[in-house]
Amino acid sequence: MMAMAWARILGTGLLAWCLGVALQLQQTMLWPAFIYGAGLLLACLGAWALRRLAWGHRAAVLAWGLLWAWAAFVVTGLHAQSRAVAMTPSLEGQDLDVVGVVQAMPQRQDLGWRFRFRIEQAWRLDATGTLHPVDLSRDWPAQVYLGWYGQDGAHDSGWTLTALPEPVQAGERWRMRVRMKAPHGHMNPRGFDYELWLWEQGIGATGYVRTRAKDPPPLRLASTQWHPIERLRQTVRDRLLTHLAAAGTDADAAKRAGVLAALVVGDQAAIDRSDWDVFRATGVAHLMSISGLHVTMFAWLASACVGWAWRRSAVWTWRGTGWLGGPARWPAVHVGAVSGLFLAAFYAVFSGWGLPAQRTLLMLLVVVVLRVSARHWHGALVWLTACAVVLAWDPWALLQPGFWLSFVAVGVLMASDPQTRRPSGLAPEGDAGDAPTWRHDASPESFSHRIGALRLSGGWAGCAGWWALWGSQLGSLLKEQAKITLALAPLTLLFFGQVSVVGLLANVLAIPWVTLVITPLAMLGVLFSEVWEVASWALQPLSALLNWLSAWPLASVATAMPPWGLALLALTGALGLVLRMPMSWKLLCLPLLLPVLLWSPPRPEPGQFELLAADVGQGNAVLVRTATHSLLYDAGPRYSAESDAGHRVLVPLLAQMGERLDVLMLSHRDSDHTGGAAAVLAMQKQAALWSSLEDEHTLHSHRPGWTRCQAGQSWAWDGVRFEVLHPPPLALLTPKPRPNEVSCVLRISTPQGSALLAGDIEARQEMSLVDLGLSPVDVLLAPHHGSKTSSSQPFLQALQPRIALVQAGYRNRFGHPAPEVVARYVGQGTQLVESTRCGAATWRSQAPSQVHCERDERQRYWHRSLAPSPP
Repeated sequence: MMAMAWARILGTGLLAWCLGVALQLQQTMLWPAFIYGAGLLLACLGAWALRRLAWGHRAAVLAWGLLWAWAAFVVTGLHAQSRAVAMTPSLEGQDLDVVGVVQAMPQRQDLGWRFRFRIEQAWRLDATGTLHPVDLSRDWPAQVYLGWYGQDGAHDSGWTLTALPEPVQAGERWRMRVRMKAPHGHMNPRGFDYELWLWEQGIGATGYVRTRAKDPPPLRLASTQWHPIERLRQTVRDRLLTHLAAAGTDADAAKRAGVLAALVVGDQAAIDRSDWDVFRATGVAHLMSISGLHVTMFAWLASACVGWAWRRSAVWTWRGTGWLGGPARWPAVHVGAVSGLFLAAFYAVFSGWGLPAQRTLLMLLVVVVLRVSARHWHGALVWLTACAVVLAWDPWALLQPGFWLSFVAVGVLMASDPQTRRPSGLAPEGDAGDAPTWRHDASPESFSHRIGALRLSGGWAGCAGWWALWGSQLGSLLKEQAKITLALAPLTLLFFGQVSVVGLLANVLAIPWVTLVITPLAMLGVLFSEVWEVASWALQPLSALLNWLSAWPLASVATAMPPWGLALLALTGALGLVLRMPMSWKLLCLPLLLPVLLWSPPRPEPGQFELLAADVGQGNAVLVRTATHSLLYDAGPRYSAESDAGHRVLVPLLAQMGERLDVLMLSHRDSDHTGGAAAVLAMQKQAALWSSLEDEHTLHSHRPGWTRCQAGQSWAWDGVRFEVLHPPPLALLTPKPRPNEVSCVLRISTPQGSALLAGDIEARQEMSLVDLGLSPVDVLLAPHHGSKTSSSQPFLQALQPRIALVQAGYRNRFGHPAPEVVARYVGQGTQLVESTRCGAATWRSQAPSQVHCERDERQRYWHRSLAPSPP
């Protein structure tokens, strides 16, 4: 009875711990550290006071649960306080000379490097060129994220033309001139939270290396002994890529080399973007980077090999002496489990010590500790313990899709397996228990015993037995994969907005091939480089198969991302279908799947419209939605040669909203307006293209039937009127107008509200519009991002906007919005809404005086809160 009461309190406490962590993650601001410390002391006193309560009493269970939740809350708060070290705001945007060490394997970009850097010394450069020392203990975080870029060609964005940087090695000490800023990321509905990622990685600032002609060139000072494993990882990666690029004779050799580099050293950036699209469409993206599956399989293989060798050591007459004892003292199952854990830890460190690998290692640690200590726990208790341990180590894992997908998958397999529903939770020790997992069958009819029996039989009976054995194992694999696929489908929709229809088939074929063939060969290539060619050859048929599957009609189904409530309802229904339950109950679970499948985001009523000014940095991208139509005005900037707002922001945003664009309107040719257009047009094949670009522009090849926007065009959607006010017809323009002069200006209006999207027009074009006559509007997209050459006083007086949206990058090099323009808007009585402070801004015509800021609605303590721009 005492054991049952203890298990009940422990289970309640573990669940309460997870809930306490979840509650702390909702804080918008951290409390002072002494409050969390006092709360932890209070929790200790509460535990001392509760120790005398009868454990089996319901009040005791409830009291212990509340105590665990409070302890989790304050411990997580203290953990967060240890990371709340940001750079001094006065140092943002300043030229700094720094000396420091490269901390991790740099990520190769098309135009340079990205790497983590620990600064040891820093000096601030003033206007006279004098260097002033910076107090790093007070003004600086422990780790920063730097980019060192070069550019060997011209581009519309005006990138600086500099030589490509030389390679950077982990463990090297460098002196370089940098410009830094505090963490700041785009904030869009259901979008990637870059600031959370930096927080979880322990990065307190980002920046880039200054390589202007007047800046001192970066100087490599020494190669230190710091970070030897990271240096080894980089050496292996470079050797792998060089070897396969030299050995490959086809165009896909470099792509396969990138996949192998991701499997060996965890360099996911080495995988080509087109390959990622195929992997996501077929549902095998989790296999192509170091994930929990790889670490678990490595631990299982290592445990099996060490356990086999340990047993054979008794036959080899080695008995051991002293504390070591040998096989007679230490069971093979324990030695194998512990050895597998340590070898898996080395593999996780060598692969980059990523957060998925850390979580898996902690889960394995819980299982191994329980096994070695001969604790017989129920599977649910083991699962909760692993959850609580992972969240104690990394509380912010609770906000990552990988945490939910991995723990739900493991929980489904445990709950659907009768072996784990027994009170043991951990299997009895024996020869069948070498793998450091809790899922296996140690009965006389287990897999290993059946193999041994088949070895003793021969002839046709033996052959038939082998076929039956492997057939049953394949059937079990298909059954388990089907359970996982169905159970995770609601979460996949919630996090990614798509479900792979071919995922079941692709995973059944890819999981054993990647984990048992390709990955071991790729790891063996670390010792013998020639084996990498074999691994690349083994990857070819899998790549061909996945490309074939991804080309199937409806290979993946994309839907609007459902709300949390509907996703959890569907998850409940999916779990009911895969768990061992009466058929009548399973039929009752089917209707729970319908709301998430039939849900679509609410749209404006007929006669109304909505603007969503996406947070894309230094560029424009505004989604206009009516009751049944959608228009995207501009497509954001190009961030680099391999990254743009289309792939990173707009395509995911449109997918999660379930949007099908009718029109993509590109105001003019500048890359901060057209950078993501190619990606949007590729994913929105039905969208028509309107633009003011020159006829021969490459984007027109995506839509040969494109339309040139010019003043006088108009149409109506769902009772909402659209009018193009600028540019005038080509015959009225100068022979070679500048791109800003021909920006498409779009007015959208209903009786309740109106908006003007002005592109990058400047004062001259504004005056032309004023002369033609402008009616007041409720919301204005600030011309040219708030440049001092735009937003003239007569223009603002004619429009009298209530709200002005400014889409500009954080600490952009142009100084947008200009202080004099900000003062002009404030003097006009216009509410200025900047994307750097608001994130994505949503405005609706039925409430013309209100703007909803994504950054306000999603504010958490790891996000920066910026004060409004001074007038």
